[in-house]
Amino acid sequence: MGLLREAGLVAAGRGHAGGWIIKADLASVTLRDLHEALGEPALFAVGHRSENPACLVEQVVNAALDDAFDEAEALLMERFASVSLAQLAKEFARRHKACKRSAVA
Repeated sequence: MGLLREAGLVAAGRGHAGGWIIKADLASVTLRDLHEALGEPALFAVGHRSENPACLVEQVVNAALDDAFDEAEALLMERFASVSLAQLAKEFARRHKACKRSAVA
């Protein structure tokens, strides 16, 4: 949460009723903004175990996969940039309302 605070996206309240609150305008913050604020963590759990492997087979496989991973990451980051927190909040509210209705029925 500290990284999000440093980016100006959240603030911490003090005391018994404290906690984290979203400080930024939900419509202006995208998933890409969050990804960047969190230090741009790896998007995929697969990939190179070693940047300079001694094994020739691993070198060939890494070279073959590099472009695919780069393209996939670029596409995902493009999608992240198009999704705002306001959109997520709206979809959550819709699903929550539907869930409550089905629980009552």
